[in-house]
Amino acid sequence: MLDSRRLSLLRDVAITGTIAAAAARAGCTAAAASQQLAALERELGATLLERSARSVRLTEAGRVLAEHAEPLLASLAEAERAVRDVAELRGGRVSVAAFATAGISFVIPALNTFRRRHPDVELHFAELESNEALPRVRSGEIDLAVTHEYTPLSRPDLRGFTQRPLYREPMLLAVPRSLMPAEPAPVALTDFAAADWVGALTSTGFQAATEMACRAAGFEPRISVRVHSYPMVLAMVAAGFGVSLVPQLAATAQRGLGYLPIDRPGGLARQIYATTRTGGRSPAVQQLLRCLTEALARRTTSLS
Repeated sequence: MLDSRRLSLLRDVAITGTIAAAAARAGCTAAAASQQLAALERELGATLLERSARSVRLTEAGRVLAEHAEPLLASLAEAERAVRDVAELRGGRVSVAAFATAGISFVIPALNTFRRRHPDVELHFAELESNEALPRVRSGEIDLAVTHEYTPLSRPDLRGFTQRPLYREPMLLAVPRSLMPAEPAPVALTDFAAADWVGALTSTGFQAATEMACRAAGFEPRISVRVHSYPMVLAMVAAGFGVSLVPQLAATAQRGLGYLPIDRPGGLARQIYATTRTGGRSPAVQQLLRCLTEALARRTTSLS
């Protein structure tokens, strides 16, 4: 591999006509420049300069190499500028993914803050559930994904990932107003063993967590309605079709709907993470993490 500093010296000899002038441009002594040019000749096994007591001129091999050196050095300089731009957030791109509840609650505000602070960084976003996002983070398509895991479900394979906990949100029981007690207090899921339940179409994630929680409480939930999204879950509960477990960030205020904290079984929660590839935290990803933390702090303050 040719040394860029030696190529630069040869180019400058071609431009200035002397080793001394080329050395001055490079900020070194003429003797040091001559040694570097001699090393370049040994490396290539070709004579590049014809030296005399008073002058130096390029051989045909030297002229050809000097001509090739100019675009090569320009490309290296452009690459260095591009890397510095990325490191200093004056360029580059970053790709983010998040599931819908997080996106609406705090990711979109965080992305707006990032875009305002670093307008020269190209920002890409995709709405993805955690099971969809993880393979894309692993492949490098996504740089940072906001993912979640439900307690008490088993954890996915996280080899090759680094996770930063963002927020542990409790699960709440969404109930129709007709089932809300006069004075809301923590409840046991067994109190609603005879009720109809609103569930999810998929058998994983939220639905699996619901079924496991109910089984831990000693009963099998009677799923009367299955829907795809939390807005539909809440709409069906508000319409009186059943009760449902929902994470705190999804628990929006709606007419005809109330929320109850759960004390039995204990520990029902959804843990939210910022997930990246191990070793893949660029300056842009670091700044995104900061923006996410700030936006989430504002969001959770509003919940308290």
